[in-house]
Amino acid sequence: MIHLTWRERETVKKVKCIHTDAKKFLVNNALTVGNIYDVKNETDEFYYIIDNTGKVGGFYKEYFQAV
Repeated sequence: MIHLTWRERETVKKVKCIHTDAKKFLVNNALTVGNIYDVKNETDEFYYIIDNTGKVGGFYKEYFQAV
């Protein structure tokens, strides 16, 4: 049930969105190019961040670069 406390967890690191050119998913509603986001959790393939909607979402790492 880790997903219930992600908003209150400490930030793992910060990442900057470098593009929103998704092949399969619509991500430009939740991410803004150039914005810096707090990473709340990380897996091999995804960053879990608080996006523009104010909720925690999982996004492919290819959209970001480390700050």
